[in-house]
Amino acid sequence: MNESSNGRPGGYNSVVCIKQVPDTNKVTGSAMKADGTINRAALPAIFNPEDKCALEAALRVKDRWGGTVTVVTMGLPAACGILREALMCGADKAYLLTDRKAAGSDTLATSYILSKAVAMFKPDLVFCGRQAIDGDTAQVGPQIAEKLDCAAVTYLTGLEMDGDFAVAVRDIGTGVERDRVHLPALFTVSEAFGELRPAVVKRAMKYKKAKAPAENGGVALEGDLAIGQISCDDIGAEAERCGFAGSPTRVSNIISVVLAGGNYKDIPATDEGVASLVAELCADHTIG
Repeated sequence: MNESSNGRPGGYNSVVCIKQVPDTNKVTGSAMKADGTINRAALPAIFNPEDKCALEAALRVKDRWGGTVTVVTMGLPAACGILREALMCGADKAYLLTDRKAAGSDTLATSYILSKAVAMFKPDLVFCGRQAIDGDTAQVGPQIAEKLDCAAVTYLTGLEMDGDFAVAVRDIGTGVERDRVHLPALFTVSEAFGELRPAVVKRAMKYKKAKAPAENGGVALEGDLAIGQISCDDIGAEAERCGFAGSPTRVSNIISVVLAGGNYKDIPATDEGVASLVAELCADHTIG
């Protein structure tokens, strides 16, 4: 850890929400179930790209100002794969939130469940990817912040700590904005922040067999067990706000749209070329 007068004793407790998502670059006609949910078995699963950036943001805070990094994912036991990757890259603790009650959760139910889980760890900073590639809604992070009653800073590209405050740099499309927010606070991180560092060899050897009880059929094993497991009951989530029961969203169809090029006309980058284009647009009443 590098010493910094802007930090605080003990550093900062960061929680990162990560997600295993289907690779949407390989969407086929079987990518959707009849009930409107994604058929995850039909697509290869990957670590959501911008969640990797969120993990990198938390690790940089830990590197410079000290503290801990805890990662949480909600999903099936197979999602432990990305938890192992997070541990290999530097996360201190990892938790799998798996429960049948959470099945079919939309962004409203997901943010509620994750907010209850995150609150258990009493974080100073919460990091989420800007959005997940399987939904592209960018809603879960801000909704978690709303349920935690803390500030939300989106499109994070840079971060400095100042005692009980964070000074965030965010991309606003037309430029950048600097926000000073009181902790605890939540940040959604875009790819502009930077890529996740590679795994550390020693940590890769240590955590390559890390498992949660769910991967062992629900039995907690000694030794290689390094991934915690929690349920909706463990976090005090109300059943009617989880899964299908707490999800008003219904998806009717998923299609893969391919944009095909049409006819085009080259316009010379000259005064005469522009005048000719304007005259043509006026003649067919596109303008004028």
